[in-house]
Amino acid sequence: MRLKYFCIFGIVFFCLAAWLPKSFASSDNIKWYSYEEGIAKGKTEQKKIFIFFYTDWCGYCTKMKKTTLKVNSILTCLDENFISIMVNTDKKKKIGADFGVRGLPTSWFMSEDGKKITNLPGYIPADRFLKFLKFINTDSYKKKTFKKFVEGTK
Repeated sequence: MRLKYFCIFGIVFFCLAAWLPKSFASSDNIKWYSYEEGIAKGKTEQKKIFIFFYTDWCGYCTKMKKTTLKVNSILTCLDENFISIMVNTDKKKKIGADFGVRGLPTSWFMSEDGKKITNLPGYIPADRFLKFLKFINTDSYKKKTFKKFVEGTK
């Protein structure tokens, strides 16, 4: 008798899980835009822009995509507050050159009106990257250095 109820419960649970709207499911991916689309969307939605410059052969780029850019708190922060753009500098050399990208990965941040704020070169661990996202999102970069921001959040 218990087996019968267990099987019925399992089938019902599976069916509900399969039909749940995607809005209730947690996302493990960032919604990436092309450069042109992302810039336009940032201005339209009045959101800051995060640009991740990478190449396929870059080991630290891959590491950052698989670690830092998969942390739930970072995914949530980017989704709610930024338009995320991913640019492969092997394929979009002019965009990389326009931003002065010399090493990879490089993370750039832009304001809602499309003006460059600052960049972070190299691999960034999740804890530091999340702090930096908050630093940019709260407009703290206009009033203080990142170091002062971090000291004030301890």
